[in-house]
Amino acid sequence: MRRGFALVVSVVLQPLVIPSLVFGLALFVVPEATSIPDTFKNRLFSLIALSTFVIPMITVLGLRLSGTLKSIHMAELKDRAIPFAVTSIYYILTVYLLYQQRQFDPVLWKILGVITLSIVILTLVTFFWKMSAHMTGMGGLIAAVVVLGLKFSTFQPLYPLLAAVVLAGLVGSVRLYLESHRPIEIYVGLIFGFILCFLGFGWIWA
Repeated sequence: MRRGFALVVSVVLQPLVIPSLVFGLALFVVPEATSIPDTFKNRLFSLIALSTFVIPMITVLGLRLSGTLKSIHMAELKDRAIPFAVTSIYYILTVYLLYQQRQFDPVLWKILGVITLSIVILTLVTFFWKMSAHMTGMGGLIAAVVVLGLKFSTFQPLYPLLAAVVLAGLVGSVRLYLESHRPIEIYVGLIFGFILCFLGFGWIWA
């Protein structure tokens, strides 16, 4: 039962979910963070979720069904290179498409650009070390809450920050329980994700 719960948490709070959570914060929770009209936000958010979560996830499942990927949990280092590289390509293309849409607030492509940079670095690291992608994403989510709280006085970050920290603790715990990572891989992933995204988001909303 406990292992089943850990597997569910690991899948539900996977790294591909984090960009949607960050954009959800910027578009809906802190509307001052972008200049996107309210009437367009739902459609834009759906498109971003499709390109950063749904399509990459379908690709990962396809790799699993084809036998290219041993497990969607990617516990072994050798299982991570191809899905991470493919995901990086999807994200880079999405950043480019957002950049090309001059009618959109530049904040959009910049947010995804910071997230994409973290994924590309994570992918490069993956070729020789297994830094936790889950915790990199959680570090980025915590950074987004902190930066938005510092930059926008209308946003009260206490409860969102507590929620993000609790989720990060939960995810880190289940990844250790599943023996998917060693503690150092968890800590480095969290710190890396937080620092990169804190600096990147701080630059965006300077």
